[in-house]
Amino acid sequence: MIIGIGVDLVDMERFERSVARTPRLLERLFTPAERQMPLHSLAARFAAKEALIKALGGSDGLHWNEIDVTRNDAGAPRFELSGSTAEVVAARGIRTVHLSMSHDAGAAIAQVIAEGSDA
Repeated sequence: MIIGIGVDLVDMERFERSVARTPRLLERLFTPAERQMPLHSLAARFAAKEALIKALGGSDGLHWNEIDVTRNDAGAPRFELSGSTAEVVAARGIRTVHLSMSHDAGAAIAQVIAEGSDA
């Protein structure tokens, strides 16, 4: 059963200006592994985290640094959740989170589908 769907679109130029203006954003929004990536990849990961928050219906109990966007063995993007963020997601009955993201032509986009059990 689908519990929530979220989508987010990020203007990469605006994202880059925000990071240049406030460099500490990188520490607040991204895990140490993510911070090693180029800005266009970070923009897509920012969109993914925003889309996750929308799919969950809000950010209560979620922490940006506990949401790591990684890749599975096949190269598809996925979330690795930890700490209280993982607990909040589980408490909301979510068993699976699907993620798709892309960046092109100055924009990054992500879509998230949160699924729970059919019971």
